[in-house]
Amino acid sequence: MISGGGTGGHIFPALSIANEVKRRLPQAQILFVGAEGRMEMERVPAAGYEIKGLPVAGFDRKNLLRNFKILAKLLRSMKMARNILKEFKPNVAVGVGGYASGPMLKECQKHDIPTLLQEQNSYAGVTNKLLAKKAQCICVAYEGMERFFPADKIVLTGNPVRRNLLECDATQQEAREAFGLNPDKRTVLIVGGSLGARTINDSIIAGLESIAANEDIQVIWQSGKIYDDRCREALESSQATNVKQMPFISNMDRAYRAADLVISRAGASSISELQLLGKASILVPSPNVAEDHQTKNAMALVNRNAALMIPDAEAVEKLVPVMLDTIAQEQVLEKLSENVGKMALHNAAEVIVDKLLQIAR
Repeated sequence: MISGGGTGGHIFPALSIANEVKRRLPQAQILFVGAEGRMEMERVPAAGYEIKGLPVAGFDRKNLLRNFKILAKLLRSMKMARNILKEFKPNVAVGVGGYASGPMLKECQKHDIPTLLQEQNSYAGVTNKLLAKKAQCICVAYEGMERFFPADKIVLTGNPVRRNLLECDATQQEAREAFGLNPDKRTVLIVGGSLGARTINDSIIAGLESIAANEDIQVIWQSGKIYDDRCREALESSQATNVKQMPFISNMDRAYRAADLVISRAGASSISELQLLGKASILVPSPNVAEDHQTKNAMALVNRNAALMIPDAEAVEKLVPVMLDTIAQEQVLEKLSENVGKMALHNAAEVIVDKLLQIAR
């Protein structure tokens, strides 16, 4: 059983773990448990796995009165989790974080089913911290996680990433041509996570004329579906013919391969991808996440000269000027690329599944 979700940062590692289990044990039965109405309810079935949804929701820190409804949903979720457990009878359970994993993993632990937690971020999530005491193993992506979890349960594995990103067979020139770009121009890839990022999009819109004036570079811009119309209209009314904008990039392997520099939020999956692919980046951490964990993720790279960071509140003013300055400096790009590549932890899914099968036995 694999439980958790809410964002791509939880879902992609969960699917990587499931795929590795299936690769080794084709007969294994795998059930996902997520939160109703969240991204996992679409992404997991699309990847070929069964999923059950719980009505669980995250606690509202701003409007405390809303938490009465959320508490009722939690109690209902715990009852449903008990029924799912009786029906599915897992040998082992994996929690990938997000509030969706709380009721299901808690129920597994109550019934002495061994549990493995996978924590993607450098600052541990509340759900994983609550579940850690009774977990058999906690797989992490950053050093120093003893401040959140029992040291004897921690295994440094890194975060699993989508296998196809690491297996791209295109050259950088071919990857650029696949996007209709000049194969010989330096290229910036702009991504705002699976749902897009308003601040990053606002920053690019504000800087379109500056980008247009730099004919030596070109840009691949994933705006996210909900911002697509606005970004497309802004681009059409600008002179920036060196920008390719789209709501969603399906061939991310080629997008990364095409890029000399990546502009991104600082979610755990994005950072793991940058490390494994050795990509220079400018990170704009989202301020809308628990415990400001994206800033902490980004600082883990910045402190090792493995990325640049611009705070969300300063991005509209600074992002495009810093981007244009950085892409023009080959030595800076090479140093960032070299340093971030040194931080990569390879074969995370394989190591996690090794541990998973060990505790299942």
